[in-house]
Amino acid sequence: MLRFLCLLVFSMTFSVSVQAQEVAPVDRSATGGAQTLEDIMKRQEGLKVDDSFRSGVTGNPENAAPISGQLGTLGGASDPDLWRAYRYNSAAITTQARGPAADVLIQDGGMWWLEFRQGPLLKYGSWLLGGMVLLLAVFYLIRGRIRIDGEKTGQTILRFNSVERFAHWLLAGSFILLGITGLITLAGRKVLIPAFGHEAFATLAVASKWVHNNVSWAFMLALVLVFVFWVIHNLPDRTDINWILKGGGIFGHGHPPAKKFNAGQKLIFWSVIVLGASISASGLSLLFPFELPMFAVTFEKLNALGLPQLLGLGELTTTLAPHEEMQYAQLWHAIVSFVLMAIIIAHIYIGSVGMEGAYDAMGKGEVELQWAREHHSIWTAEVEEKKSQAGST
Repeated sequence: MLRFLCLLVFSMTFSVSVQAQEVAPVDRSATGGAQTLEDIMKRQEGLKVDDSFRSGVTGNPENAAPISGQLGTLGGASDPDLWRAYRYNSAAITTQARGPAADVLIQDGGMWWLEFRQGPLLKYGSWLLGGMVLLLAVFYLIRGRIRIDGEKTGQTILRFNSVERFAHWLLAGSFILLGITGLITLAGRKVLIPAFGHEAFATLAVASKWVHNNVSWAFMLALVLVFVFWVIHNLPDRTDINWILKGGGIFGHGHPPAKKFNAGQKLIFWSVIVLGASISASGLSLLFPFELPMFAVTFEKLNALGLPQLLGLGELTTTLAPHEEMQYAQLWHAIVSFVLMAIIIAHIYIGSVGMEGAYDAMGKGEVELQWAREHHSIWTAEVEEKKSQAGST
């Protein structure tokens, strides 16, 4: 107990001394009252800097250097004073452009966004996609292609009608185009310009932007269609638990009973719906700049729930400049897209080379009857029973 009290007293003494050091005035006599090297280094490290010595001297000509000084005034205020007033939003600004962002001429807080976009975002996003491809390649070498266990009947059963397949391929095709053009936009300056030059990339970037902006509407339409067509079949039920416990029959022979969609397909479905809706929301914010802000309101709700504090992040900033809203929207759009692309790569593998007979479901709409009995036995039995009842009448 005595040790605990001593530790507590020491901690409080240390924290008080640290706070005293933080509030101690900074000697800026060597710089004539301007920012010091220490200020610059703190700002580069992302630390909070007390800039009241700069923000508090705008808008008053009396604070400007005298006209007889080395950097004399221009009309009662020096050029640095003018730009400082712009930065701290204390200058009377009139622009021809109108809108939420028209009055923000300098947003020096955007460097973190640029550095994250060019560095960690592209780096870890590439690792995620490359890691998924490598993982699937290793799985294929170990497991091989999942074959139809029983003897093929030569008969087929209707799996998806033409309207369902149209919605699926519209969603798939648009997402692939969006993924490619999005990667070109994100990685172009760092990867494509060194490889092909500025002019070639400029043409490619303009085309990618046009395709990305317009194909996005097809993606959102297909997302709604897929949800309407299949949501009823993707609601969780007790068969999903058994399917998951048995690993879907991926290892070994035999497949657990499943309805029209098994637990694995349901996970893919809800991933596409939830993540696709999130991508669409942030995409709309980017398509209509400064008109659909989302993050200030979101941060406010998260703070009210206490989630950031629980994770040790403190309270999130709820007062965001229009440019910051766009920066958060762009980062969220890219991060969620990387996650969904990794999921879709796995989906493409299973639906093509990973499983025999799986592609026919979306390629032709009809699948081998034996395949259906093995992978979706409950659904197949229901369809065959309906056929027999219709035939008997």
